[in-house]
Amino acid sequence: MALLTVSNEKAIKLTAYITTFAVCALVTVLNQKWIPHPDVFPNFIYKLPMLNAFLNGTCSVLLIFSLLAIKKRNIVLHKKLNLTAFVLSTVFLLSYVTAHYFIPDTKYGDVDHDGIMSAAESAAVSGIKPVYVIILLSHIFLAIVVLPLVLLSFYYGLTDQREKHKKLTRFSYPIWLYVTVTGVVVYLMVSPFYNY
Repeated sequence: MALLTVSNEKAIKLTAYITTFAVCALVTVLNQKWIPHPDVFPNFIYKLPMLNAFLNGTCSVLLIFSLLAIKKRNIVLHKKLNLTAFVLSTVFLLSYVTAHYFIPDTKYGDVDHDGIMSAAESAAVSGIKPVYVIILLSHIFLAIVVLPLVLLSFYYGLTDQREKHKKLTRFSYPIWLYVTVTGVVVYLMVSPFYNY
């Protein structure tokens, strides 16, 4: 495949950045409940956080096997594993947005599920809550950072621009792996406080 011109590559990068901005805007709008949602919705919505954790965990495993495949120079398997991880990450994003649109936010440590952290509840999680917050904030921040990197990494890989792909995946791969692993960790840490 012929290499891209500079102007075409700029268009691809611009598309990746616009996509990232649009996804972030959509997640923010839906997560903040700025669009009214129905008071009654299907019960399966409450299963989505568990599904999200499963999808993140599956992506983590796929990414590890993808790395092993490319180290063995099995490019076909490497591509299949990464494409599968990309599809599952896309499903995760749709599920995540849907869940956060309908389900009220959960406060870490809110044992009685009243949406208010009492002094006793805050004291009970005071030792571990900073760890949770650091993991959560790093997960969110790096999920935003990695999206355009993953999109460009995929583009370079699928268009057989191997040097650009290798150079970019040195950054995108560990960040993507961190985001998928911490997605599971965040779920495991906050799920005891779900009110459903």
